Amino acid sequence: MKIVVATGVFDILHPGHVLFLEEAKKLGDRLIVIVARDKTVEERKNNLAIPEKQRLDVVKALKPVDKALLGDEEDIFRPIREIDPDIIALGRDQHFDEEKLEKELKKRGLKARVVRIERYLEEGLNSSRRIIEKIREC
Repeated sequence: MKIVVATGVFDILHPGHVLFLEEAKKLGDRLIVIVARDKTVEERKNNLAIPEKQRLDVVKALKPVDKALLGDEEDIFRPIREIDPDIIALGRDQHFDEEKLEKELKKRGLKARVVRIERYLEEGLNSSRRIIEKIREC
């Protein structure tokens, strides 16, 4: 069984998230999603709208997701070690360098291959930023 891990904040869920998770699921048999913790997100940006438990519950309800869990506040690689996936799927706009991530995984004894999902919705309200901008216009 090929296990795929996808990660993200999933703050304001939108069709771009759904497409990303559908594409990630196609890479294997089982899709496990790690939802970023509030503390982790707030260290990078200070405009989180939805608390982690609610974001987790919504992601769990999505059809392509077999399992979802919250990330680790201290070590982002801890859940990856526990899951031991075959593939880590990255979204087009996720700020990870694939080569650096693969090197870090190997250094930690993890075999996962990193795959960037290039498919992306170009039109409509396909990002949290666009949704927020639209709400502000109303």
